[in-house]
Amino acid sequence: MSNQNKYTCNEYRQEMILLSLRLRLNKPDLTELEKETILNEIEKIETVMNLN
Repeated sequence: MSNQNKYTCNEYRQEMILLSLRLRLNKPDLTELEKETILNEIEKIETVMNLN
């Protein structure tokens, strides 16, 4: 198996963080600042994971 096919703990961790952030984003009681902060974090993680 080549290195690019290995699924690492770090990748799993990033996916779980991303999932958590997306779930938090759906909470109705978030302020605009909190939404913006979460969206920025999502964008950073997606960039690291090459999802965007």
